[in-house]
Amino acid sequence: MAERAAIVTGASRGIGLALAEELAENGYAVTITARRPEGLERTAQALRERGFDIEHLAGNMNDEAAIREVVARHRERFGRLDVLVNNAGVGIGAPAHQHQTKFVDLQLAVNLRAIVLFYRECAELLRAAGAEHRAALVVNLASIAGKSPQPWLSVYSATKAAVVAYTQAMNKELNGDGIKSVAFCPGFVDTDMSDFVKASIPAEEMLRPSDIVEALRFVLRVSPACVIPEIVFQRRGETL
Repeated sequence: MAERAAIVTGASRGIGLALAEELAENGYAVTITARRPEGLERTAQALRERGFDIEHLAGNMNDEAAIREVVARHRERFGRLDVLVNNAGVGIGAPAHQHQTKFVDLQLAVNLRAIVLFYRECAELLRAAGAEHRAALVVNLASIAGKSPQPWLSVYSATKAAVVAYTQAMNKELNGDGIKSVAFCPGFVDTDMSDFVKASIPAEEMLRPSDIVEALRFVLRVSPACVIPEIVFQRRGETL
C-alpha cells in the first residue's frame, strides 16, 4: 500500500496535469484519468519515466460506470485515497435562446454530477484516510464564473456556482470525519481550454497552471484544524 495516494481527473494536460505532477513530486501515488486514451497514455508514460507511481484509466466523466471503474482501479492498485482532485470540466457557450439540451446535460454531468458521484464512490477511502491523519482532502475545480456568473457562459457559470455550494455542504457534512474540501475558483488560465478567448485576453495576461499548484501546496500544508472552503484566483485588474 502506498503511504499517500491521490486521484486526479482531467489530468492529461493543463491544470489537471500540473496538479497531478505536484502530488507525484510530493510522494503521492496517483491515478490519473481523462477522456482521450491517447493523450492520457502519453501523459502517464511521461510521468512514469520520471519515476512516479502512476495508474491511468481513460473514461468519460459523464458516464457513471466510468467513474466507478476509476475508483475501483485506484482502490485495487493503491488501497487508499488521501487526495481527490475533481478537475475534469467542460464549458460550452451559447445565448439563452440557443441552448442545446445535449450540451446543457453534458455540462451538468461533467462539471457537477461527476463530482457528486466521486464523493459517493470515494467516501469510504476518504474516511479511512481522515480517521488516520484528519487531513483527507478533496479539491473541486470551480471557476471565477461560479462567483461572478457570465452571459453566454450561463450554464457553465451555473454548474460552477453549484460546485462552490456543494463544496460548502461537504465541509459541513464531512469535516467531522477528517475530510476537508476546497473549491478552486480561477479566472482564465493559460491552457488550451482558454484558447477561445485569447484573441481578447492575451495568454501572458492569464493565470498560470503554476498559480493553481501553489494553492494546492498551501491547502496540503495547513494544519488538520484549518479548513479553506474556497480560493478565488483573479487576474490583475479583474473584478467580481
